[in-house]
Amino acid sequence: MDKTSQTSPSAELAAFAANLRFKDIPTPVVGRAVDLFVDWVGSALAGKGARPVETIAAFSKSMGPSEGLSEILIDGSFSSPFFAALVNGASSHIAEQDDVHNGSVFHPAAVVFPAALAVAQANRASGQDFIAAVTAGYEVGIRVGEFLGRSHYKIFHTTGTAGALAAAAATGRLLGLSPASMLDAFGSAGTQAAGLWEFLRDAADSKPLHTGKAAANGLVAAYLAKDGFTGAKQILEGRQGMAAGMSSDADPARLTDRLGVRWTLAETSFKFHASCRHTHPAADALLKAMRDNDLGMADIGSVTTLVHQGAIDVLGPVVSPSTVHQAKFSMGTTLGLIAAYGRAGMDEFEKGYARPEVTAFRDRVRMVLDDEVNTAYPACWIGKVLVETTDGRRIEARVDEPKGDPGNTLTRDEIDGKVRGLAAFSGAADVNDMDAMLPRLWQIDRANSIGPLMPARPDAG
Repeated sequence: MDKTSQTSPSAELAAFAANLRFKDIPTPVVGRAVDLFVDWVGSALAGKGARPVETIAAFSKSMGPSEGLSEILIDGSFSSPFFAALVNGASSHIAEQDDVHNGSVFHPAAVVFPAALAVAQANRASGQDFIAAVTAGYEVGIRVGEFLGRSHYKIFHTTGTAGALAAAAATGRLLGLSPASMLDAFGSAGTQAAGLWEFLRDAADSKPLHTGKAAANGLVAAYLAKDGFTGAKQILEGRQGMAAGMSSDADPARLTDRLGVRWTLAETSFKFHASCRHTHPAADALLKAMRDNDLGMADIGSVTTLVHQGAIDVLGPVVSPSTVHQAKFSMGTTLGLIAAYGRAGMDEFEKGYARPEVTAFRDRVRMVLDDEVNTAYPACWIGKVLVETTDGRRIEARVDEPKGDPGNTLTRDEIDGKVRGLAAFSGAADVNDMDAMLPRLWQIDRANSIGPLMPARPDAG
Protein backbone atom coordinates (compact mmCIF):
# COMPACT_ATOMS: atom_id res chain seq x y z
CA MET A 1 0.00 0.00 0.00
CA ASP A 2 1.38 3.42 -0.91
CA LYS A 3 1.75 6.27 1.54
CA THR A 4 -1.26 8.15 0.18
CA SER A 5 -3.63 5.24 0.72
CA GLN A 6 -2.19 4.58 4.18
CA THR A 7 -3.18 8.06 5.30
CA SER A 8 -6.44 8.38 3.36
CA PRO A 9 -9.82 8.69 5.04
CA SER A 10 -10.77 5.30 3.58
CA ALA A 11 -7.73 3.68 5.20
CA GLU A 12 -8.40 5.34 8.54
CA LEU A 13 -12.01 4.18 8.49
CA ALA A 14 -10.97 0.64 7.53
CA ALA A 15 -8.42 0.50 10.36
CA PHE A 16 -11.06 1.62 12.85
CA ALA A 17 -13.45 -1.12 11.72
CA ALA A 18 -10.78 -3.81 11.74
CA ASN A 19 -9.41 -2.89 15.16
CA LEU A 20 -12.67 -2.23 17.02
CA ARG A 21 -13.08 -4.40 20.11
CA PHE A 22 -16.08 -4.90 22.34
CA LYS A 23 -14.23 -3.36 25.29
CA ASP A 24 -13.78 -0.16 23.28
CA ILE A 25 -17.54 0.40 22.98
CA PRO A 26 -19.20 2.41 25.76
CA THR A 27 -21.84 0.52 27.73
CA PRO A 28 -24.75 2.77 26.61
CA VAL A 29 -23.77 2.16 22.98
CA VAL A 30 -23.78 -1.60 23.57
CA GLY A 31 -27.25 -1.29 25.05
CA ARG A 32 -28.43 0.71 22.06
CA ALA A 33 -26.97 -1.90 19.71
CA VAL A 34 -28.97 -4.60 21.48
CA ASP A 35 -32.13 -2.47 21.21
CA LEU A 36 -31.53 -1.97 17.49
CA PHE A 37 -30.92 -5.68 17.00
CA VAL A 38 -34.18 -6.69 18.67
CA ASP A 39 -36.02 -4.02 16.68
CA TRP A 40 -34.47 -5.35 13.46
CA VAL A 41 -35.63 -8.91 14.12
CA GLY A 42 -39.20 -7.63 14.06
CA SER A 43 -38.71 -6.06 10.65
CA ALA A 44 -37.01 -9.19 9.32
CA LEU A 45 -39.94 -11.34 10.46
CA ALA A 46 -42.42 -8.87 8.97
CA GLY A 47 -41.26 -9.70 5.45
CA LYS A 48 -42.81 -13.17 5.49
CA GLY A 49 -45.52 -13.44 2.86
CA ALA A 50 -44.55 -10.27 1.01
CA ARG A 51 -44.38 -11.22 -2.67
CA PRO A 52 -41.02 -9.51 -3.46
CA VAL A 53 -39.41 -11.14 -0.43
CA GLU A 54 -40.85 -14.56 -1.16
CA THR A 55 -39.60 -14.26 -4.75
CA ILE A 56 -36.06 -13.58 -3.53
CA ALA A 57 -36.37 -16.40 -0.97
CA ALA A 58 -37.50 -18.84 -3.68
CA PHE A 59 -34.58 -17.79 -5.86
CA SER A 60 -32.19 -18.36 -2.96
CA LYS A 61 -33.59 -21.82 -2.29
CA SER A 62 -33.21 -22.76 -5.94
CA MET A 63 -29.63 -21.48 -6.15
CA GLY A 64 -28.24 -22.01 -2.69
CA PRO A 65 -27.51 -25.00 -0.49
CA SER A 66 -30.43 -26.80 1.14
CA GLU A 67 -28.79 -26.62 4.54
CA GLY A 68 -26.25 -24.62 6.45
CA LEU A 69 -25.69 -22.76 9.71
CA SER A 70 -27.08 -19.35 8.69
CA GLU A 71 -30.75 -18.81 9.43
CA ILE A 72 -33.43 -17.38 7.13
CA LEU A 73 -35.83 -15.84 9.60
CA ILE A 74 -39.07 -15.78 7.61
CA ASP A 75 -39.32 -19.57 7.51
CA GLY A 76 -36.71 -20.93 9.92
CA SER A 77 -34.72 -22.60 7.17
CA PHE A 78 -30.93 -22.55 6.90
CA SER A 79 -28.53 -21.78 4.08
CA SER A 80 -25.10 -20.35 3.40
CA PRO A 81 -24.17 -16.96 4.85
CA PHE A 82 -24.54 -15.37 1.39
CA PHE A 83 -28.11 -16.47 0.79
CA ALA A 84 -29.21 -15.91 4.39
CA ALA A 85 -27.89 -12.35 4.22
CA LEU A 86 -29.64 -11.82 0.89
CA VAL A 87 -33.05 -12.98 2.09
CA ASN A 88 -32.91 -11.44 5.55
CA GLY A 89 -31.69 -8.18 4.07
CA ALA A 90 -34.61 -8.06 1.66
CA SER A 91 -37.11 -9.16 4.28
CA SER A 92 -36.15 -6.54 6.83
CA HIS A 93 -36.76 -3.57 4.52
CA ILE A 94 -40.24 -4.35 3.22
CA ALA A 95 -42.32 -3.27 6.23
CA GLU A 96 -40.69 0.19 6.32
CA GLN A 97 -40.17 -0.06 10.07
CA ASP A 98 -36.41 -0.72 10.18
CA ASP A 99 -34.24 1.89 11.83
CA VAL A 100 -32.82 5.06 10.25
CA HIS A 101 -29.93 7.42 10.91
CA ASN A 102 -31.13 10.95 10.25
CA GLY A 103 -27.90 12.65 9.23
CA SER A 104 -26.96 10.05 6.63
CA VAL A 105 -30.55 9.19 5.59
CA PHE A 106 -29.43 5.59 5.87
CA HIS A 107 -31.14 2.45 7.23
CA PRO A 108 -28.26 0.56 8.89
CA ALA A 109 -30.10 -2.41 10.39
CA ALA A 110 -31.38 -3.78 7.09
CA VAL A 111 -27.87 -4.26 5.73
CA VAL A 112 -25.67 -4.68 8.82
CA PHE A 113 -27.61 -7.24 10.85
CA PRO A 114 -28.37 -9.65 7.96
CA ALA A 115 -24.69 -9.93 7.05
CA ALA A 116 -23.41 -9.99 10.63
CA LEU A 117 -25.96 -12.54 11.84
CA ALA A 118 -25.30 -14.88 8.91
CA VAL A 119 -21.55 -14.86 9.49
CA ALA A 120 -21.79 -14.98 13.28
CA GLN A 121 -24.03 -18.04 13.08
CA ALA A 122 -21.80 -19.75 10.53
CA ASN A 123 -18.70 -19.14 12.65
CA ARG A 124 -20.40 -19.45 16.05
CA ALA A 125 -19.06 -16.05 17.04
CA SER A 126 -19.60 -14.77 20.56
CA GLY A 127 -22.19 -12.16 21.41
CA GLN A 128 -19.46 -9.66 22.16
CA ASP A 129 -17.84 -10.16 18.77
CA PHE A 130 -21.26 -9.87 17.13
CA ILE A 131 -21.92 -6.52 18.83
CA ALA A 132 -18.44 -5.26 17.93
CA ALA A 133 -19.06 -6.24 14.31
CA VAL A 134 -22.44 -4.58 14.01
CA THR A 135 -21.09 -1.46 15.70
CA ALA A 136 -18.30 -1.33 13.11
CA GLY A 137 -20.92 -1.73 10.38
CA TYR A 138 -23.07 1.09 11.70
CA GLU A 139 -20.11 3.44 12.20
CA VAL A 140 -18.80 2.82 8.68
CA GLY A 141 -22.11 2.87 6.84
CA ILE A 142 -23.40 6.00 8.52
CA ARG A 143 -20.20 7.90 7.85
CA VAL A 144 -20.20 6.82 4.21
CA GLY A 145 -23.78 8.03 3.90
CA GLU A 146 -22.90 11.38 5.46
CA PHE A 147 -19.84 11.64 3.19
CA LEU A 148 -21.89 11.07 0.02
CA GLY A 149 -24.28 13.85 0.99
CA ARG A 150 -27.67 15.16 -0.07
CA SER A 151 -26.91 15.19 -3.80
CA HIS A 152 -26.26 11.44 -3.69
CA TYR A 153 -29.57 10.70 -1.97
CA LYS A 154 -31.54 12.58 -4.60
CA ILE A 155 -30.78 9.84 -7.16
CA PHE A 156 -29.31 6.95 -5.19
CA HIS A 157 -30.89 4.95 -2.38
CA THR A 158 -28.13 5.44 0.19
CA THR A 159 -29.00 2.25 2.04
CA GLY A 160 -28.17 0.28 -1.09
CA THR A 161 -24.92 2.12 -1.75
CA ALA A 162 -23.40 2.91 1.64
CA GLY A 163 -24.97 -0.32 2.85
CA ALA A 164 -22.54 -2.47 0.90
CA LEU A 165 -19.62 -0.94 2.81
CA ALA A 166 -21.46 -1.23 6.11
CA ALA A 167 -22.01 -4.94 5.52
CA ALA A 168 -18.39 -5.37 4.47
CA ALA A 169 -17.21 -3.72 7.69
CA ALA A 170 -19.41 -5.92 9.88
CA THR A 171 -18.45 -9.10 8.04
CA GLY A 172 -14.77 -8.16 7.91
CA ARG A 173 -14.72 -7.54 11.63
CA LEU A 174 -16.17 -11.02 12.27
CA LEU A 175 -13.65 -12.57 9.89
CA GLY A 176 -10.76 -10.85 11.68
CA LEU A 177 -9.58 -8.87 8.67
CA SER A 178 -6.45 -6.76 9.06
CA PRO A 179 -6.78 -3.02 8.34
CA ALA A 180 -5.22 -3.58 4.90
CA SER A 181 -7.64 -6.40 4.06
CA MET A 182 -10.57 -4.38 5.40
CA LEU A 183 -9.60 -1.61 3.00
CA ASP A 184 -9.63 -4.14 0.17
CA ALA A 185 -13.10 -5.23 1.29
CA PHE A 186 -14.26 -1.61 1.14
CA GLY A 187 -12.92 -1.38 -2.40
CA SER A 188 -14.80 -4.46 -3.55
CA ALA A 189 -17.97 -3.41 -1.73
CA GLY A 190 -17.88 0.11 -3.13
CA THR A 191 -17.48 -1.02 -6.70
CA GLN A 192 -20.69 -3.08 -6.27
CA ALA A 193 -22.67 -0.27 -4.60
CA ALA A 194 -26.02 0.36 -6.28
CA GLY A 195 -29.62 1.40 -5.76
CA LEU A 196 -31.68 3.96 -7.71
CA TRP A 197 -34.92 5.70 -6.72
CA GLU A 198 -36.57 5.29 -10.13
CA PHE A 199 -38.41 2.19 -8.90
CA LEU A 200 -40.82 4.38 -6.93
CA ARG A 201 -42.44 5.74 -10.07
CA ASP A 202 -43.52 2.25 -11.16
CA ALA A 203 -44.28 0.68 -7.76
CA ALA A 204 -41.47 -1.73 -8.67
CA ASP A 205 -40.02 -4.32 -6.29
CA SER A 206 -36.46 -2.98 -6.21
CA LYS A 207 -36.19 -1.51 -2.71
CA PRO A 208 -35.81 -4.78 -0.76
CA LEU A 209 -33.46 -6.01 -3.49
CA HIS A 210 -31.24 -3.01 -2.68
CA THR A 211 -30.86 -4.05 0.95
CA GLY A 212 -30.57 -7.75 0.23
CA LYS A 213 -27.85 -7.22 -2.34
CA ALA A 214 -26.02 -4.64 -0.22
CA ALA A 215 -25.85 -7.11 2.68
CA ALA A 216 -24.79 -9.98 0.42
CA ASN A 217 -22.35 -7.93 -1.66
CA GLY A 218 -20.63 -6.54 1.42
CA LEU A 219 -20.33 -10.07 2.78
CA VAL A 220 -18.80 -11.25 -0.51
CA ALA A 221 -16.33 -8.38 -0.47
CA ALA A 222 -15.10 -9.27 3.02
CA TYR A 223 -14.75 -12.99 2.31
CA LEU A 224 -12.82 -12.25 -0.88
CA ALA A 225 -10.52 -9.86 0.97
CA LYS A 226 -9.86 -12.54 3.57
CA ASP A 227 -8.47 -14.70 0.75
CA GLY A 228 -6.26 -11.93 -0.62
CA PHE A 229 -8.60 -10.41 -3.22
CA THR A 230 -7.67 -6.75 -3.58
CA GLY A 231 -9.91 -3.73 -4.00
CA ALA A 232 -9.47 -0.06 -4.80
CA LYS A 233 -7.71 1.64 -1.92
CA GLN A 234 -9.67 4.88 -2.24
CA ILE A 235 -13.01 3.66 -3.53
CA LEU A 236 -14.77 6.42 -1.64
CA GLU A 237 -12.76 9.58 -2.26
CA GLY A 238 -10.63 8.59 -5.25
CA ARG A 239 -10.72 10.38 -8.60
CA GLN A 240 -12.91 7.65 -10.07
CA GLY A 241 -14.49 6.44 -6.86
CA MET A 242 -17.99 6.59 -5.44
CA ALA A 243 -18.04 10.30 -4.72
CA ALA A 244 -16.78 11.16 -8.20
CA GLY A 245 -19.57 9.20 -9.83
CA MET A 246 -22.38 9.55 -7.30
CA SER A 247 -22.14 12.91 -5.52
CA SER A 248 -21.56 16.61 -6.08
CA ASP A 249 -21.27 17.59 -2.41
CA ALA A 250 -19.14 14.81 -0.89
CA ASP A 251 -17.21 15.74 2.24
CA PRO A 252 -14.27 13.40 3.01
CA ALA A 253 -13.98 14.78 6.55
CA ARG A 254 -17.26 13.04 7.39
CA LEU A 255 -15.65 9.63 6.88
CA THR A 256 -13.47 9.95 9.96
CA ASP A 257 -15.48 12.39 12.06
CA ARG A 258 -14.48 11.72 15.71
CA LEU A 259 -13.97 7.99 15.21
CA GLY A 260 -14.13 6.22 18.55
CA VAL A 261 -15.55 9.32 20.26
CA ARG A 262 -18.75 10.06 18.36
CA TRP A 263 -20.81 6.85 18.24
CA THR A 264 -23.22 7.26 15.36
CA LEU A 265 -24.97 4.00 16.25
CA ALA A 266 -26.36 5.79 19.31
CA GLU A 267 -27.76 8.53 17.05
CA THR A 268 -29.89 6.04 15.10
CA SER A 269 -33.67 6.33 15.31
CA PHE A 270 -36.40 3.72 15.51
CA LYS A 271 -39.29 3.97 13.07
CA PHE A 272 -42.67 4.22 14.72
CA HIS A 273 -44.92 4.48 11.65
CA ALA A 274 -44.84 1.80 8.91
CA SER A 275 -43.99 4.29 6.17
CA CYS A 276 -41.10 6.15 4.59
CA ARG A 277 -39.26 8.13 7.24
CA HIS A 278 -39.84 11.35 5.29
CA THR A 279 -43.53 11.12 6.22
CA HIS A 280 -42.94 10.71 9.96
CA PRO A 281 -42.32 14.33 11.04
CA ALA A 282 -45.51 15.51 9.35
CA ALA A 283 -47.44 12.50 10.65
CA ASP A 284 -46.41 13.30 14.22
CA ALA A 285 -47.22 16.99 13.73
CA LEU A 286 -50.69 16.14 12.39
CA LEU A 287 -51.28 13.83 15.34
CA LYS A 288 -50.33 16.68 17.65
CA ALA A 289 -52.68 19.09 15.88
CA MET A 290 -55.54 16.61 16.12
CA ARG A 291 -54.97 15.77 19.78
CA ASP A 292 -54.42 19.35 20.91
CA ASN A 293 -57.53 20.60 19.10
CA ASP A 294 -59.80 17.55 19.42
CA LEU A 295 -60.02 17.11 15.64
CA GLY A 296 -61.39 14.15 13.76
CA MET A 297 -60.89 13.26 10.13
CA ALA A 298 -64.15 14.96 9.14
CA ASP A 299 -62.98 18.23 10.73
CA ILE A 300 -59.95 18.56 8.45
CA GLY A 301 -60.38 20.36 5.16
CA SER A 302 -56.76 20.33 4.03
CA VAL A 303 -53.23 19.84 5.30
CA THR A 304 -50.10 21.65 4.14
CA THR A 305 -46.90 19.92 5.21
CA LEU A 306 -43.80 22.10 5.43
CA VAL A 307 -40.94 19.84 4.43
CA HIS A 308 -37.31 19.50 3.41
CA GLN A 309 -36.24 18.96 -0.20
CA GLY A 310 -35.44 15.30 0.39
CA ALA A 311 -39.09 14.62 1.19
CA ILE A 312 -40.16 16.25 -2.05
CA ASP A 313 -37.55 14.31 -4.04
CA VAL A 314 -38.58 10.91 -2.65
CA LEU A 315 -42.30 11.33 -2.01
CA GLY A 316 -43.13 13.70 -4.84
CA PRO A 317 -43.22 11.08 -7.63
CA VAL A 318 -45.86 9.02 -5.77
CA VAL A 319 -49.14 10.69 -6.74
CA SER A 320 -51.64 7.83 -6.81
CA PRO A 321 -50.16 4.72 -5.15
CA SER A 322 -51.24 1.39 -6.58
CA THR A 323 -49.75 -0.95 -3.96
CA VAL A 324 -49.39 -1.02 -0.20
CA HIS A 325 -45.64 -0.54 -0.44
CA GLN A 326 -45.91 2.41 -2.83
CA ALA A 327 -48.52 3.95 -0.51
CA LYS A 328 -45.87 4.06 2.21
CA PHE A 329 -44.09 6.67 0.07
CA SER A 330 -47.19 8.85 -0.24
CA MET A 331 -47.37 11.76 2.19
CA GLY A 332 -51.10 12.15 1.61
CA THR A 333 -51.87 8.48 2.18
CA THR A 334 -49.83 8.34 5.38
CA LEU A 335 -51.54 11.44 6.76
CA GLY A 336 -54.90 10.08 5.64
CA LEU A 337 -54.32 6.96 7.75
CA ILE A 338 -53.24 9.11 10.69
CA ALA A 339 -56.44 11.12 10.35
CA ALA A 340 -58.66 8.05 9.98
CA TYR A 341 -57.10 5.72 12.54
CA GLY A 342 -54.71 7.77 14.68
CA ARG A 343 -51.79 5.64 13.48
CA ALA A 344 -50.15 4.45 10.27
CA GLY A 345 -49.10 0.91 11.09
CA MET A 346 -48.96 -2.31 9.12
CA ASP A 347 -52.66 -3.10 9.53
CA GLU A 348 -53.74 0.42 8.66
CA PHE A 349 -51.76 0.44 5.42
CA GLU A 350 -52.90 -3.05 4.47
CA LYS A 351 -56.58 -2.40 5.07
CA GLY A 352 -56.94 1.33 4.59
CA TYR A 353 -54.59 2.81 2.00
CA ALA A 354 -57.14 2.54 -0.84
CA ARG A 355 -60.30 3.30 1.15
CA PRO A 356 -62.27 6.19 -0.41
CA GLU A 357 -62.03 8.44 2.64
CA VAL A 358 -58.24 7.97 2.77
CA THR A 359 -57.70 8.62 -0.94
CA ALA A 360 -59.93 11.69 -0.72
CA PHE A 361 -57.88 12.96 2.21
CA ARG A 362 -54.67 12.19 0.28
CA ASP A 363 -55.71 14.62 -2.42
CA ARG A 364 -56.15 17.39 0.15
CA VAL A 365 -52.53 17.13 1.35
CA ARG A 366 -49.69 19.08 -0.24
CA MET A 367 -45.98 19.45 0.45
CA VAL A 368 -44.31 22.86 0.51
CA LEU A 369 -40.58 23.45 0.87
CA ASP A 370 -39.80 25.25 4.13
CA ASP A 371 -36.50 27.05 4.70
CA GLU A 372 -36.22 26.22 8.41
CA VAL A 373 -37.03 22.54 7.90
CA ASN A 374 -34.78 22.25 4.85
CA THR A 375 -31.82 23.94 6.56
CA ALA A 376 -32.08 21.69 9.61
CA TYR A 377 -32.25 18.52 7.48
CA PRO A 378 -30.75 15.95 7.58
CA ALA A 379 -29.32 16.46 11.06
CA CYS A 380 -32.81 17.24 12.38
CA TRP A 381 -36.12 16.20 10.86
CA ILE A 382 -38.62 18.88 11.93
CA GLY A 383 -42.30 18.29 11.35
CA LYS A 384 -44.55 21.27 10.60
CA VAL A 385 -48.14 21.22 9.35
CA LEU A 386 -50.80 23.82 8.64
CA VAL A 387 -54.29 22.38 9.04
CA GLU A 388 -57.31 24.17 7.62
CA THR A 389 -60.48 22.91 9.24
CA THR A 390 -63.88 22.57 7.62
CA ASP A 391 -65.19 25.34 9.89
CA GLY A 392 -62.52 27.82 8.72
CA ARG A 393 -59.82 27.60 11.39
CA ARG A 394 -56.10 27.54 10.61
CA ILE A 395 -54.12 25.40 13.04
CA GLU A 396 -50.32 25.11 13.05
CA ALA A 397 -48.42 22.31 14.75
CA ARG A 398 -44.81 21.19 14.87
CA VAL A 399 -42.59 18.50 16.35
CA ASP A 400 -38.83 18.86 16.62
CA GLU A 401 -38.07 15.18 17.24
CA PRO A 402 -40.31 12.54 15.64
CA LYS A 403 -41.26 9.53 17.73
CA GLY A 404 -38.31 7.12 17.69
CA ASP A 405 -35.52 9.70 17.54
CA PRO A 406 -32.88 9.41 20.30
CA GLY A 407 -34.46 12.30 22.22
CA ASN A 408 -37.93 10.80 21.81
CA THR A 409 -36.98 7.16 21.69
CA LEU A 410 -38.86 3.90 22.10
CA THR A 411 -38.62 2.12 25.43
CA ARG A 412 -37.70 -1.55 25.55
CA ASP A 413 -41.33 -2.35 26.28
CA GLU A 414 -42.35 -0.42 23.16
CA ILE A 415 -39.72 -2.22 21.08
CA ASP A 416 -40.94 -5.54 22.48
CA GLY A 417 -44.51 -4.69 21.53
CA LYS A 418 -43.48 -3.51 18.08
CA VAL A 419 -41.55 -6.72 17.36
CA ARG A 420 -44.43 -8.88 18.54
CA GLY A 421 -46.83 -6.91 16.39
CA LEU A 422 -44.70 -7.26 13.27
CA ALA A 423 -44.29 -11.01 13.79
CA ALA A 424 -48.03 -11.42 14.33
CA PHE A 425 -48.85 -9.35 11.24
CA SER A 426 -46.82 -11.57 8.92
CA GLY A 427 -47.46 -14.83 10.75
CA ALA A 428 -43.72 -15.51 10.90
CA ALA A 429 -43.90 -16.30 14.61
CA ASP A 430 -46.69 -16.83 17.13
CA VAL A 431 -46.94 -15.73 20.74
CA ASN A 432 -45.17 -18.84 22.02
CA ASP A 433 -42.34 -18.36 19.53
CA MET A 434 -41.86 -14.78 20.65
CA ASP A 435 -42.07 -15.68 24.33
CA ALA A 436 -39.25 -18.17 23.77
CA MET A 437 -37.14 -15.95 21.55
CA LEU A 438 -37.29 -12.42 22.94
CA PRO A 439 -35.52 -13.06 26.28
CA ARG A 440 -32.58 -14.52 24.33
CA LEU A 441 -32.53 -11.60 21.91
CA TRP A 442 -32.31 -9.09 24.74
CA GLN A 443 -29.24 -10.97 26.03
CA ILE A 444 -27.49 -11.33 22.66
CA ASP A 445 -24.39 -9.49 23.84
CA ARG A 446 -23.87 -12.13 26.53
CA ALA A 447 -24.14 -15.18 24.29
CA ASN A 448 -21.19 -17.55 24.26
CA SER A 449 -21.94 -18.25 20.61
CA ILE A 450 -24.58 -17.04 18.17
CA GLY A 451 -26.88 -19.88 17.18
CA PRO A 452 -30.37 -19.97 15.70
CA LEU A 453 -32.74 -17.25 16.84
CA MET A 454 -36.05 -18.89 16.04
CA PRO A 455 -37.44 -21.90 17.90
CA ALA A 456 -36.97 -25.12 15.97
CA ARG A 457 -39.65 -25.79 13.36
CA PRO A 458 -40.35 -29.31 12.09
CA ASP A 459 -41.28 -28.01 8.63
CA ALA A 460 -38.21 -25.74 8.18
CA GLY A 461 -35.95 -26.43 5.27
